[in-house]
Amino acid sequence: MEAIYLDHSATTPTDPEVLGAMMRYFANHFGNPSSIHRFGQEAKRAVDEARGQVAAMIGADAAEIVFTGGGTEADNMALMGTAFAETSGKNHIITSAIEHHAVLNTCKYLETKGFAVTYLPVDGEGVVNPEDVQRALTEKTFLISIMHANNEIGTIEPLSEIAFMARERGVIVHTDAVQSVGKIPVNVNELGVDLLSLAGHKLYGPKGTGALYVRRNTPIAPILFGGHQESGRRTGTENVPGIVGLGKACEIAARDLPGQMDRMLGLRNRLEMQIMEKIADVRVNGHPFRRLPHILSVSFRSITGDAIVRELDKQGIAASAGAACTAETIRLSHVLEAVQIPKDIAMGTVRFSLGKGNTEAQIDRVAQVLPEIINKLRSLAELEASMGTRGCR
Repeated sequence: MEAIYLDHSATTPTDPEVLGAMMRYFANHFGNPSSIHRFGQEAKRAVDEARGQVAAMIGADAAEIVFTGGGTEADNMALMGTAFAETSGKNHIITSAIEHHAVLNTCKYLETKGFAVTYLPVDGEGVVNPEDVQRALTEKTFLISIMHANNEIGTIEPLSEIAFMARERGVIVHTDAVQSVGKIPVNVNELGVDLLSLAGHKLYGPKGTGALYVRRNTPIAPILFGGHQESGRRTGTENVPGIVGLGKACEIAARDLPGQMDRMLGLRNRLEMQIMEKIADVRVNGHPFRRLPHILSVSFRSITGDAIVRELDKQGIAASAGAACTAETIRLSHVLEAVQIPKDIAMGTVRFSLGKGNTEAQIDRVAQVLPEIINKLRSLAELEASMGTRGCR
């Protein structure tokens, strides 16, 4: 039985080209980029090349790229760094209810430090209304953090419109673009953002690598303390093999983006169409058009997503759930709660996220076994209901 991986929004396999670029920096070229001898300078050249590769991917200047330990650190650095650099007395942040927890939990922390945060709602398709942003702006607002595209339902936000109104008010704009970089075109100048987070392992690079784009002259304070690496913005000896891998992953993603974007869209639409044709009581989540091409979030009435994922795993198929069942209690993701999907539908949410290794034959295999799984779980749920018991199906 062929294993089929449809959880690329959780993580991706490391591209063989990326691994090949990294290998020599683990052993043979091991210098510290801060050293002035030839070993160190060789490592520094590799870091500088990677910085240029990341910058080119998003239309930035190399000097505007700060390497981090991943997307979570980049988000933390963006929010806390701008908050702690704020000296004009402003203390208000605007974000959305569907942000990644790396943003939401950082905002919660900043609230304990005296900052005020507005958590904007989204509509039923997961879209932030720019008019809501406009109404939330105050004289105390210094930062807006709205993700480029949602990691669960794939909705792409009207970021450039939001950034335009922020610029008129002198407000900094950060976006978590971890899910969108490498999947759709991302250009920091077209979006109008001042800060942008990305992560290596979402685009076939190594885990534990990421970057924060910091537009020139954007005030940001360090959140780690030590040496003077990354122009004093992120201390610590650079992870040279990881940085090289991130740079190579960005170079490959930029090279292959047009073809892969179209291919992912075709595969996703193929899966979506077959699911809708073969299974009743199904809802597709997210915006119908402004949605990442590789993400398909679907909800199946009367059963739970984690049960579906377990059954898929028995068939060698990997996906992720939007609802968890523990001690006969259904816990929905904050994203599904925010888009206000009825609970009996939302609890059966599964996210299929496609990658460049997937094929039409794999998609057809998933579409073949999924109806059997849904019918089985619904039958068990009906049986339990008739017997007066409640399980997590």
